[in-house]
Amino acid sequence: MANKIDLSGRNAVITGGAQGIGRAIVERFLDSGAAVAIWDRDVDLAKKTAAELQKRGRVSPVAVDVTNYSDVERAREETLKTLGRIDILVNNAGIAGPNVKTWDYPLDAWRSVLSINLDGPFHCCRALAPVMIAQDYGRIVNMASIAGKEGNPNAPAYSASKAGLIALTKSLGKELASYDISVNCITPAAAKTAIFDQMTQEHIDFMLSKIPRGRFVKVEEIASLAAFCASSECSFTTGAVFDISGGRATY
Repeated sequence: MANKIDLSGRNAVITGGAQGIGRAIVERFLDSGAAVAIWDRDVDLAKKTAAELQKRGRVSPVAVDVTNYSDVERAREETLKTLGRIDILVNNAGIAGPNVKTWDYPLDAWRSVLSINLDGPFHCCRALAPVMIAQDYGRIVNMASIAGKEGNPNAPAYSASKAGLIALTKSLGKELASYDISVNCITPAAAKTAIFDQMTQEHIDFMLSKIPRGRFVKVEEIASLAAFCASSECSFTTGAVFDISGGRATY
């Protein structure tokens, strides 16, 4: 049974919350007492997930393309109208992109990965930070990756996007440090989710071989760490990188 983390009375936005790591975070937040808005571009899947979880708490699906800033602003207003306020933002939406050498990497794939994995969190932070400043409270949790710390071969766009997200976390954490707003990121090793469908078996085997624990991280384990980072107890740590890589991290 999971340790109790109290998110009662808090309202959370979780991008890419319809499946995988995002869904696990939605479930953990609901069980901790939070109301959750699932921001996802696959609105049908978001609606399905929300329907399946409605007995566990207040959860609402919101169609949004995080690569489009005006769409993020619309989603913010829709969510504020529904929930009243936004206390927590989890930037989880992301894609892996192809496994290709840097010199052969498709230009359109590079732009797509960076747009979703880095522009997306920037857009959401830009849109929601003023809301949190106005209420002098907020928790922002960015889902980065061990690839952003080490750089995975044959995944240059993914690695670069996650390294950028780590740097964005540190920068924004300093900017918001004078408020009761914490900005932290989580750097997991790979978890068995639908994102594996975007990877070659060779790349999956490579990632597993780098983890001293000898297994992939469970989505529930990531959700537990996200719940702490989203809680009021995470009150002094900001701009930090929380490793959950099974011992792979080198710094």
